[in-house]
Amino acid sequence: MPIPVRRVLHDTGADNVRGIGLVCGAYLLMALGDGSVKWALPAIGLAGAMIGRGVFGAATVAALAGARGWGRLRPVRWGLVALRSAVHSTSSLLYYLGWQLGLTLPDSYAINFSAPLLMTALAVPLLHERLHWRRAASTALGFAGVLVMVRPGGELWNMAALVTLASIPLLAVSRNLTRLLATTETPECLSFWLLAAHVPAGLLLWAVLPIPSLPWLAVAAVAALGLANGVAHWLHSRAFALAPVGALAPYEYTSLLWGGVVGWVAFRELPSRDALLGAAIVAAAGLYNLHREQVRKREEARLGQLAAPEAVAAAAAMVHRGRE
Repeated sequence: MPIPVRRVLHDTGADNVRGIGLVCGAYLLMALGDGSVKWALPAIGLAGAMIGRGVFGAATVAALAGARGWGRLRPVRWGLVALRSAVHSTSSLLYYLGWQLGLTLPDSYAINFSAPLLMTALAVPLLHERLHWRRAASTALGFAGVLVMVRPGGELWNMAALVTLASIPLLAVSRNLTRLLATTETPECLSFWLLAAHVPAGLLLWAVLPIPSLPWLAVAAVAALGLANGVAHWLHSRAFALAPVGALAPYEYTSLLWGGVVGWVAFRELPSRDALLGAAIVAAAGLYNLHREQVRKREEARLGQLAAPEAVAAAAAMVHRGRE
């Protein structure tokens, strides 16, 4: 069996800023898709949501891959790709169950804010990433905001919130596997198989919980979910190929902004008081991290300009020695 060629992953300010832009766009599209599926859940049930997301999402990614070649969908490390896909589909199922139990869209995103802490912590043993003290500090600050939101006796302390919270460790593992697999897999491969794994999961669930009905508006909403998720997961996989988990993790926090807007427009839902207070803390952590990446980008550009004259001088010296 041939040894797969591995791409080298970097940690530079320029790539990190690009990765942050891509991942923020991905979270916006995911919020739009989540609003669609939450609206359709009462009609199509958990099984319908999983199957619809998988079918329409995988088809969208396949269409994106078509122009560059179908071979981009073929995994190199089948086992890890399958593991990541199964872990993420289980996380999605728990998320949808939380909504079915009555959790609002903004509050579910607030709970999701615990993911960056686990992502950053797991990136050290799994990916051997360096945990700069500033990244560690911003992540710790974000976790403090999560504790404000999901505290015993608080507004979000209920069964729906706890079910959603149970999905977060799975989500964190999936995010880290995205970075790990970026060394050998294409963004099309990672996003296609992640979404495709929702189909068998939904079919197994259908045997236990039949789909209530399939009104055309609900089908259209799930199709919109798949389209948004297909593009979003492609952007997400590309972002994690550019930037390390520690740099991207705090931008899970932007989901509350997108989710808050979608929740209000679609369902007239507002985040709870605890969610808003915690969100202010975690937003500060995310903005600080973006500031630090911008500073790194400027410093790297300045050092590159300073090093250029020295490189030219060294090359001239080599040419001169060659003539002697």
